[in-house]
Amino acid sequence: MKLHTVDINVDVGEGVGNEAQLMPFMSSCNIACGGHAGNVQTMDRVVALAVQHQVKIGGHPSFPDVLHFGRKVMQMEPEALYDSLSYQIESLLRVLNRKGQTLHHVKPHGALYNLAVTDVETAQVIVRVMQHLDAQVKLYVPCNSVIEKIAIKNNVPIIYEAFADRMYNENLSLVSRSHPKAVIQDTDLVCQQVYQIAVDGCVKTITGKIVPIKAETFCLHGDHPKAETLISGLCAGLKQQGIKIV
Repeated sequence: MKLHTVDINVDVGEGVGNEAQLMPFMSSCNIACGGHAGNVQTMDRVVALAVQHQVKIGGHPSFPDVLHFGRKVMQMEPEALYDSLSYQIESLLRVLNRKGQTLHHVKPHGALYNLAVTDVETAQVIVRVMQHLDAQVKLYVPCNSVIEKIAIKNNVPIIYEAFADRMYNENLSLVSRSHPKAVIQDTDLVCQQVYQIAVDGCVKTITGKIVPIKAETFCLHGDHPKAETLISGLCAGLKQQGIKIV
């Protein structure tokens, strides 16, 4: 079924400093809250920009691993991971409360996100964290994932997410960043991927196979070296196709 509206989300507050340039094009943002990047000052600054541009605000918690930018799996006991994720989100909530704003969603970052796709224990920890938030806070998840199923089972509201700037394997996992074609660099290819997923409900994988997928929100990484060019081009391309960003 063709989607006439999509959400474009961007990972921000990660030290790049390009949020002012990206905010006019996105409809939701995922703010790093101290695990892999970010601190009170960056959260405060990015929240202010999001409010200015009427962008939905989400938390972007991670394994507590600044050294590897949250892109390596950390071996953590479930309670230690729960405490870390709760602390990160609470840090963002304090900033939001001071500004009279609410948290719209949570999107795990990097290795944590990828691990929760297949690992029951990790997914359960994230869902437990969500259960202690306001019941209206959504969890961004990929379709056909373990975390999707556990969230649904525990009545945590979800929004299906796909990636605008990453290539997929046939099992819908993301191609490893070690692969030279893992990150999409071309604006036209980004537009094609988002349009194909939104309209046709499928994606072209790294092997060329077309695989079914569904998504309502599409992520573009704020630390992508061409982030501003890609997101502005994506917005223009979707508008040409009659798809609104909301």
